[in-house]
Formats: sequence, structure tokens, C-alpha cells
Amino acid sequence: MKRFVERFSHERSVAVSTFTSSLANPNSGRPGVALVSISRLQSLCETVAPRYTGQARFFSVREGYGAAVTALQAYVDAGSVDVVLAAGSNGAYLRDNLSVPVVMVKVNGFDVLSAITRATTTWPGAKIGLVLHETISHELADLSAWLTVGLKQRAYRSIDEVRLAVAGLAAEGCKVIIGPGMACDFAQQAGLESVFLYSLGAVEEAFERSVELARVSRQKESKRVRLNTIVAHLRDGVAAFDDAGQVEAVNPAMLDLLGLDREQDVPAQLTRAVGPLLRETLEHDMPVEERIEQIGGRALIVNCVPIVEQGVRSGSVVTVQDALVAQRIDRSLRTSQRPKHLVARHHLDDLVGHSMALERVRRLARAGAAHDATVLLSGESGTGKELVAQGIHNASRRRGNPFVAFNCAALPEGLIESELFGHEEGAFTGARRGGKPGLFEIAHTGTIFLDEIGEMPAALQSRLLRVLQEREVMKLGSGRATPVDVRVIAATHRDLHALVEQGVFRADLYFRLNLLQIELPPLRERRGDVAQLARHLLNRSALQYGLSGAALERVLAFLTPLFEHYAWPGNVRELENLLARAAIYLSDSAGEGWQDLQAVFPEFGRMRQTAADVHGVTPHAHAAGDASGRRSPTREDVARALKQAGGNRAAASRALGIGRTTLWRLMRD
Repeated sequence: MKRFVERFSHERSVAVSTFTSSLANPNSGRPGVALVSISRLQSLCETVAPRYTGQARFFSVREGYGAAVTALQAYVDAGSVDVVLAAGSNGAYLRDNLSVPVVMVKVNGFDVLSAITRATTTWPGAKIGLVLHETISHELADLSAWLTVGLKQRAYRSIDEVRLAVAGLAAEGCKVIIGPGMACDFAQQAGLESVFLYSLGAVEEAFERSVELARVSRQKESKRVRLNTIVAHLRDGVAAFDDAGQVEAVNPAMLDLLGLDREQDVPAQLTRAVGPLLRETLEHDMPVEERIEQIGGRALIVNCVPIVEQGVRSGSVVTVQDALVAQRIDRSLRTSQRPKHLVARHHLDDLVGHSMALERVRRLARAGAAHDATVLLSGESGTGKELVAQGIHNASRRRGNPFVAFNCAALPEGLIESELFGHEEGAFTGARRGGKPGLFEIAHTGTIFLDEIGEMPAALQSRLLRVLQEREVMKLGSGRATPVDVRVIAATHRDLHALVEQGVFRADLYFRLNLLQIELPPLRERRGDVAQLARHLLNRSALQYGLSGAALERVLAFLTPLFEHYAWPGNVRELENLLARAAIYLSDSAGEGWQDLQAVFPEFGRMRQTAADVHGVTPHAHAAGDASGRRSPTREDVARALKQAGGNRAAASRALGIGRTTLWRLMRD
């Protein structure tokens, strides 16, 4: 026994030294364990602690009950303590009054038998009193007859009950008390012998459980703090509720978005604001997703999703997003991810010419660009309708946003619907996996140009009308409409009014499109612009065709008769084609015979013969009639046009659809 006491004293002195060192050099990365005892248990804890200093930090608290709670709360609030190790009624009290886990040093049957053995060996024949926490051992009572020991038991739940238990056992003749440290202390005060109940093995087991639990708690706490830090910096509002609807967590953004008063009862305000969403999710067992709600005078996008753990619903999480922020993000994404081909390249200044008809187009286009009104461009094929549409877009407040062009005559009816309005995954056989946004969605905040609108199938005209009226599109296979902010510019070479009268085109769609109509003149009605336009186009492509300055002038001189007398049924597109052909064949072919050139340029042959041919003028060097079949103007027509124009030859030639050279020749003849 003496050797045991000496060995224990030596281990305790080493333990205290090591334990104090670990407190003096804390490692914040290790979990913290508080060792709470007001009696002899502390000595065993200080003996065991050095073995675990590499795994945890230990804090010694020599207080009990309320005083221990007060001392520990500072450690808990600072995040230093993750687990508390205690025993008996003191541990039970701490477990009920602290927010961190409390590990109890448990007494097992071997500890009790070992203590009884020590008592009977040291004090043979003495009556023994056993003091246990909460309940006595009925199994031990049944074995007392076999143990040939005079053993009496008492249970306690508080320090006062320990004192009463020891006093009662002493009154019954017990000379030795086995129990926790407090019972041993009271026994010594009463002049009785005592045996400490807790063994080193029980304390070691408690340390193992405490250190492991502290490690897991620290990991969970680190994850919780990390998650809370992330959520706290989110612009979206986030709030978590338990299954009873009580608030578990909420970030500052949620309070700001809902306009809650932080000086008042925040959980009550939050529950009032989002309570209907929680009830709806609970009653229908379905999440609420991307719903627009007016809360606190603001348009918010709200989601309410149930939290399911191991197949059991344990609460809900509500997220709130400012609708205006979502719109800005949407615009930014559409702008940054917009394909290069969705950019309008042309401006209204790219319209070349100074004729009155073209100036009228520019004036109307600028007026239309100043507003978001739907524009209808009409005119023959090749008159530059898409160029004007791009110019209107670039002159409007929507410049910089998408410009999407679509030819309504380019695809079959089924594909047109999918292209314009989009489709969900599985909407039809061959539908793109994941679905596809339509051109109206792609053009959001920008302009969509619907060319050849007169060719749109009748079945799709009603869908287009709905988009124009409601400003929303519904994908194929979807049951939800998507709002769009799109400016529509339509174009056609056909007479839509006549199509309406024939029942081919919807009247209501026509009137919706025909808000601001701009008619583009054919090239033959602005002959004064043809030469300037030809030079502009040829200069732009001179590098492509390797044209020198002299070759460029030679091409223009060769084509001059066409500029003045050809009808240009293909308009600007035909002019570009002709210029490209001339640049290729005439750059080094100035000496070629007319017979060869006539095969390359049949346009000369299409000019109506005039009286000038009789006088020997070559076909490519004189004025001709109109290839469209119109009657060539006579001298009487010229005189009448001059009279109506007040002698203005330029105005008279425009009225007759001829060049001023032809006008002068007719006057001379």
C-alpha cells in the first residue's frame, strides 16, 4: 500500500507539471476539454491528461455546480472548450446548464468490486457504506450475502444528499465509506475511513470519449463557422428553420432584404414574413422554387426547400434574392456570353446616298430608334432592310445588347417554332438534351429582326402576336411563360395589307406590327445615289479583289451606263454582285472585245434600245429604257416633268426614273 501511494504521488507530480505546461502553450488547432472537479477526481485527471496533450488542450476548473457553469461559460463563449469532463451530480448539473457536451466518468461493476476489495483488505470486518450517484446497485445488493461483507448503499443527486448519505451510513455503524470525492471528504470529516470510488481505468475511458467527442465537435464547429461565414457574406438572404418552424439561423442579407428591424424580435418578424411559405411547403410536401413575392414593398425571388436528414424531414431553408439584382446578373450574363454573331455591325450613317427618298428613310429610322415601338420595314428584296434594322438598333438605347436576326422563310414550320420560342428537354423527338432557349429569350433586352415576316406560317402568327402583346414566351413542352424585354423589327417585300385581305395574314398581327412603317425605295427610284453607292462598295472590297486605283476607275467608267439606265431588279444586292463580277473580269481586261464582255455582263443587253442605237452608239455607252417593261419616257414626258418640277432638271429626272444625261439627250433629240 505504501509503494502504491508513493508511485501515485510521483505520477501526480509529473502530471501536474506536464498539464500546466500544456495550458501555458495552447495550440488553437486542437480541441479543448475542460476537466471539472471539486475533489479527488482532479488528481486522476491530472495524471491521465499528459497522455493526450498532443490531441487536445485541457482546462482545469476546480469549481462545482453554478460556479462551474459561470467559469466554463467564458471558455465556451471564446470557443476554447468543446467538451466538459465531469462526474456524479456535478456532471449532471453541468449537462443540464451548458451548451457543450458533458462526458461523465462512469463507474462500472469492476470499479465497485475493486473498491470493496480494497476496503475489506485494509479494514477487515468493518461495515462498509457505498455512496452512488442517482441509484443504488440492486445486483450488488443481491450479491452481498455471497460477499460476506456488511454493505449498505445510499444514492445521491446533490451535494447535500451526499452529506446526508454519509451521515446516515455512519449512524448505521459503517466505518468505511466508498464513494466519490465529496463522500470521501465528508467521511474523513466524520472520522470515518474512505475509499475513492473512481478508478484510473474509468478516468482513462472518459478521457478517450472526451477527446474523440471534442475532435468531432471541433470539426463540426469549424464547418458551422465556415458555413456561417460564407452565408453571412452572401447577397442572397438565407434562413434555416427547424421542423417546428423555429428560427435556427439567419444571415444579415435576409434581414436587409425583408426590411426587418434588428432592434425588435427578429425571429418573430422573420416567421411572420416567411411563415406562409413554410406552411405551404409543409402542407404540400413540395418545395417552393423561384417564386416572385412582394415582401416589404420589394419584389423578391423566394425559395423554400425542406431539409431531409436520413430520410426524415428536419426543417426548411428559405432563400430570398432581390429581383432587381437577378435582372442585372441576367443582363450581365447575356452580355458576356452573347455570341459574336448577335452583334449589330451597321449604323444608319452606313446608308450611302443623298436622295430625298433615302433621307426620308434615315429620318423615320432615327425617330423609331428613339422609342421602343415595333417597326415594319417594307421594300423590295435587296434594298437594305437588315442594314436599316441594325442601324435602328445601334441608334437606340438597346445598343450593346443582342441583335438577333431570323428569316421566317428559311425553315419549315416545325423548326421555326422551336427556333423562335425554344423547347424543353424531351419536348419532341430529337429535342436537344437540356432544352434550348428560343431567339426571343436570346434577344432579351435587345432587338429581334424578323425578316420575311409575310412568309410566317399562319399557325405561328398567333403565337407571335401573343409575344408582342404579353411580352412573354412559352417554350415547347413547358407550362410556364418566361417574360422577355425585346424590341421587334419586322421586314417584308410583300404587301401585308393585301395578304390580310386575302386571309393569308392575321389582321391583328398586321396592325400590331404596322406601328411605324418605313418603306425602303428600290435602287431605280434613287438613281442619283447609284454611282456614289457603287464607288463606296467598290472601295470597301478593293483590297479583296486586288483593285488598283486605275482599275477601280476603269470598272466604274465601264458600268456608268448601267448606273443611269438599268432597272436594278435586285437592288443593292444585285449592284454588289455586279461590282464584284466587274472587279474580277475588268481589272486586267480593258482591251477585251465587246462580244466577250456581253456574255459576262448580260445586264447591258437588258437595257431597252433607244433611238440612240440608230445613230451608232454602242450598247454599253448610251442611255436605254427600263428593263422592268415600263414605257421609255418621250420628249413630251420630259417637257411635262420639267414643267411640274419648275424647270428643275434633277427633280424631273427623278420623277421620270431616268438619269440627267438621258433627260438632256431627250431634250436635245
